[in-house]
Amino acid sequence: MLQKTDTEDTRQPAAAWGGVLSMSLCVAMLLASEFMPVSLLTPMASGLGATEGMTGQAVSMSGLFAVAASLLITSVAGRLDRKWVLVALTGLMMLSLVLVAIAKSFTALIIARAMLGICVGGFWALATSIIMRLVPQADVPRALSLMYGGQAIAAAFAAPLGSYLEDIIGWRGVFWALTPIVAINLVWHLIVLPSLPQRERRSLGALVNVLRRPHFARGIVASMLSWGAAFTMFTYLRPYLEQLTGGDVTTVSLLLLVLGCSGFFGTWMSGRIIKSNVAPLLKLPALVMGTATLGLLFNGGMVIITAVLLFIWGAMNTAMSVIFMTWMSRNVDDAPEEGGSLMVAAIQASILLGAVLGGVLLDGWSIRATFYGSVVLSCAGVALIRNGHRMLKPGSDES
Repeated sequence: MLQKTDTEDTRQPAAAWGGVLSMSLCVAMLLASEFMPVSLLTPMASGLGATEGMTGQAVSMSGLFAVAASLLITSVAGRLDRKWVLVALTGLMMLSLVLVAIAKSFTALIIARAMLGICVGGFWALATSIIMRLVPQADVPRALSLMYGGQAIAAAFAAPLGSYLEDIIGWRGVFWALTPIVAINLVWHLIVLPSLPQRERRSLGALVNVLRRPHFARGIVASMLSWGAAFTMFTYLRPYLEQLTGGDVTTVSLLLLVLGCSGFFGTWMSGRIIKSNVAPLLKLPALVMGTATLGLLFNGGMVIITAVLLFIWGAMNTAMSVIFMTWMSRNVDDAPEEGGSLMVAAIQASILLGAVLGGVLLDGWSIRATFYGSVVLSCAGVALIRNGHRMLKPGSDES
């Protein structure tokens, strides 16, 4: 049976904002590590003797193991202090980066990316419940927004810097450059995170009980369609910019920088549009991002229009995380670890399937087919969500 959480008993007496900032940097490093192959897709494929579609599966492989880790982390970690679980996951991320940097074959790359997937799934499954213990309840939305600020930082600088630095130090050098930053983050965890003891053993049965809630199950499917649409397109953005926009290395880097910087606007925007009623916002990511993707297909390769559409897409992509995690925290507030585990599993499965679908469409047809696939998934998401009321728990103030 689903056991009551110890949130009230274990919350720190004072807000541990240093811990929140440390987790924000961890988010930035996780995102940079997970999606760096997007900006390095072409040179990595060439260096490893693989196709671009195959190399894109490096993203899907991390997603596959992230799904497994997110579902198993609360059971495997048992009653371990969550501080030390985060420290161990950060250390594993650092090892993964080293292994990618020295990979001599596609198989070695996949193994390293699988390790990273464990870090991604484990961290995100625990992140929201840990934030709820680091700060008072009234500060949770602010802390979540701050943590997701790390996502905006990674989105703003990782892809364009990766594309630019690859031309100078090679794609292996880019992964080496991330390693010392992760090492600093690991030490920061040790210094600022308070002890976060877990007093109850979690079970897989608790996950099943939460998933049986109809409103939550519908929200999970909606999130999968939204993220699946996003990563069917995003994973193969560089081939689009090279083939349809006709961009050189400098142009591609600048466009990726525009996409990344839009995340700061998305973070700022989400903090202002998410009020007491989150239901009407659930369809916005699929609607806005799907429309922007369709626009990219018909803009005639004009760089300025491409930049505008990527800014809109990127802002909503960042806001999407805050919107859906806010929905989760309000509608599964009695089981935050279980809800977080299932949400992360759904998101990572969507990233995996989106990368697979996009790669198949790219290798089998064209980059246009990949983007059309993304638009179709977006339409399905909007159709399912509608006004969002069916994703709210019974008795919710928004109902």
